[in-house]
Order: sequence, then structure tokens, then C-alpha cells
Amino acid sequence: MEDADTTVLNLIPSPTAEESEVHKNARLSFFGVYDGHGGEKVATYCGANMHSIIARQESFKKGDYVQGLKDGFLAADRAMLGDPRFEDEVSGCTACVSLIVGNKIFVANAGDSRGVLGIKGRAKPMSEDHKPQLEAEKNRITAAGGFVDFGRVNGNLALSRAIGDFEFKKVAELPPEAQIVTAFPDVSQHDLTDEDEFLVLACDGIWDCQSSQAVVEFVRRGIAAKQDLEKICENMMDNCLASNSETGGVGCDNMTMIIIAFLNGKTKEQWYDEIAKRVANGDGPCAPPEYAEFRGPGVHHNYDSDSAFEMDADGKKDFGAGGSRGRIIFLGDGTEVLTGSDDTEMFDNADEDQDLESQVSKSTTTDKNEKDVKGVKTEPSAPASNSDESAESKSAPASDSKKKQDTPASEATKKD
Repeated sequence: MEDADTTVLNLIPSPTAEESEVHKNARLSFFGVYDGHGGEKVATYCGANMHSIIARQESFKKGDYVQGLKDGFLAADRAMLGDPRFEDEVSGCTACVSLIVGNKIFVANAGDSRGVLGIKGRAKPMSEDHKPQLEAEKNRITAAGGFVDFGRVNGNLALSRAIGDFEFKKVAELPPEAQIVTAFPDVSQHDLTDEDEFLVLACDGIWDCQSSQAVVEFVRRGIAAKQDLEKICENMMDNCLASNSETGGVGCDNMTMIIIAFLNGKTKEQWYDEIAKRVANGDGPCAPPEYAEFRGPGVHHNYDSDSAFEMDADGKKDFGAGGSRGRIIFLGDGTEVLTGSDDTEMFDNADEDQDLESQVSKSTTTDKNEKDVKGVKTEPSAPASNSDESAESKSAPASDSKKKQDTPASEATKKD
């Protein structure tokens, strides 16, 4: 499994007086998905270390979160480049992370994983897929001495930004952000309102099969049906799975998905009730009711694809690495997390509704892709490490045992 993810509900659990002043006493929460390719080493490293590397950046410590995220992505790359254990490493990974500070959301992205905000059933993109054929990406690639062939960097890599992939970062006279492949992220931000229902972060195993709008409507239907977020994740992944994984291609990739639900001061039950009421009143688009009942793999189409296939927050922490994965977190002070998504603009698109309706016919064939459900009890976050940015930072593996969180502050459930 080449994917990894991170959930840190309180990035600075014991702030100093200076930190409290800089961050205006807001809780900082961090979430990330890392889709690995060519091996799992870089993705695993990012899953275990990216959040602490970002928190150690001087810009971040001064409250400049946008620059801190940018500096942190490049610092993670440098940390591995300077570690002899990564000297011959050929793997890389995408990185799509979200930092939530009070009522502000920041999403940093490098690669083709996505972040998508659900606003009363409408998808607002919080990231852009970095593909080699995009004009700005292609211009950078060619200026650095590379080329794009068949939609791939140097005929090889299907994305134009990534952590790792050091073979594409060897032009000594160019800065990191100007290399053939760069780890430099785009960063977007959004001020939360009562209309914002959830945020989805997910790797392209989801987005190759579903549009961002389709995912938002699918998740919203599950919420309206009062389904556990774990169940919604499971159904979403089943909806994307190919009926026969031996063929490869769409529906056969690893899947990692995180959904962050914004409770906005409500209890979990009140949050569910409010969205269910909105859906019942026709307040925003939503997938048909059949989607709340769906189980079983099948191949579906994403009509916005080129190929036509297709928080208020307290502090706990958990991270892991794996393949098909869903994660949900309820935050007692007003937010909730579930894995997932992104689109280019907020919209209400009739074609997306047709896309959803076309998928109501679903196969119940059991897929051979590896999946199991894991429960993880979160423990209070340890402060970000002050050690050098090296690959020696330790990561705790996700537990295979089922556990329940007894406190009302938060609950974490993970599906691998």
C-alpha cells in the first residue's frame, strides 16, 4: 500500500504564551493525504512528519500559515534529500493537506490529490490537480529541460508536482520551485460560515472515478440518511471499485479519503439533523436516496473527466499508511472530519446530477481489492518534534484492534 494519511486534531497541544498570542488562542488542526507512487517510502515519511515539519517553519511560528505551508512542503523534500537513506530513493507522493485555524481553512496541494469543500451540497474546489499538460506546468517543465509526452513528465510521471521523485529535481542552478517536478504547493484559504458542511480530502483513486460535485452529493446523501461517516466512506469506495481488479485502470487504484465535518458549535446529532432538514427542503443538491443504500463495486463514469471514465477543534492525533482508506473524526467543539475531494469552482451542474443518476445501477460483485475496517482510539497529540528534519522521526502504525472513544470531545474511525 503506497498511500498515507495524517490526522492531528491539535497541532500545538500545550502552547506557550507567545504561541497563544500569535495564533490568537485558536486551535490548529491538521489533516493530510499522501498518494505514493514508485514505492511507499516517501508517502510514509510525509504521513509521519509533514505536520511537524510545517509547524517548525519560522513563517508558521509567526502566524503566516500560507507561507508556512509552502515552506514546509519544500522543507520535507530537503529533509529527505539530505538523508543518506533516501539517496537512491525513486518513489514520490502527492500531498494534499488542510490546516484549520479557528474559522479559517487552508488547503495546500502538490500533485493530483484533491481538497473539496461541501457548501450546502455544492462543491467548491480548494485545490487544482497538477497535471503536466496544464500550460503553466508544461512551461515550467520545458524551461527546466524536461518535456511532456502522452500527458506525462518526460513520458513517465503523470503528475507535475510531488514530494520526492528526486530524479526530476537535479537542475542545480534552479530553485526548488522551478525544477521539472516541484514540491512547491498551491495554497488556498476559506473563511468558514454556517453553510459550510464538510471538507473532503482524497487521492486520485476517488477522483478518477467521480467528479468533485458527485462526491459532495454522495456524502451529503449519506449524512441525510444519518449514516456513520465510516459507512459513507465505505460506500463511496465501493462505488469507485472496478468489478474486476485484474484489468487495471479506473477503479483499481489505492483509495484514501478524509471527510472533515464542520459542526459549528452543534452536537453531532444536531449537525446530522440540520443537513437532513436542508436536504428534505431541497436546500442544495444531493444524490438520489438510492445512494444511501448502495454497496458493492462497479465501474462508473465521470463526465467531467478528459477520458470520460470514470472544525472547531481540541487535540488528538492519529496517522497511518495504507490503501483503501476512510477516516472520520467528530470534534466536540464544532467540527467533524471525513475523507475527501476538489473542483475548479463552486457550481450547481445539471450534468453532475445526470452523472449521479447514471450510477444508480450498481454491481454487487465482490471486488478482490484488499479492504478491511480498523478502529483507532486517538490519544492526546504530542508536541511537534523539535529535532532536525530527518527521516528518523518515528511514526506509530495504525492499530488493527477495534476501540471506542469514551469522551465526547472526539471520535476517530479509520477504514483501510
